[in-house]
Amino acid sequence: VQLQASGGGLVQAGGSLRLSCAASGRTFSSPALGWFRQAPGKEREFVAAISWSGGSTYYADSVKGRFTISRDNAKNTVYLQMNSLKPEDTAVYYCAANHVLGIQEYDYWGQGTLVTVSS
Repeated sequence: VQLQASGGGLVQAGGSLRLSCAASGRTFSSPALGWFRQAPGKEREFVAAISWSGGSTYYADSVKGRFTISRDNAKNTVYLQMNSLKPEDTAVYYCAANHVLGIQEYDYWGQGTLVTVSS
C-alpha cells in the first residue's frame, strides 16, 4: 500500500485546513486509515482513525471536537478536516493504513505533510 498525503501549509491560529491522503496498491489488505503527527522534538502521536465503512472513528483527546476524519472509498482517499487550529497542532502529519482499526502499530505510512499554525 502506498500513501500520498497533501494539504499541509501555514495557517493562523483559529483557522482551518483539510489534509488529504490518497491510497493505492493493495488497499483492501489494510482497510483502516489513520492520521498521526510528530511535532519538533516530540514523539509521533496518534490523531485520528477510521474504519473501512466509516462507521467507526477514533480521536485523540487533544483534537476531539476540532478535527474530523472521513474517507471516500471510491477515491481511496482519507481526509482530516482540522478546525480551530492551535499553535500546538504544528507538526508533520502522516497518514497510515492498517489491517485493523487502532491507534498504534500501523502497517503502512505515507511521507508526511507539514502543518504550521502561527499564533
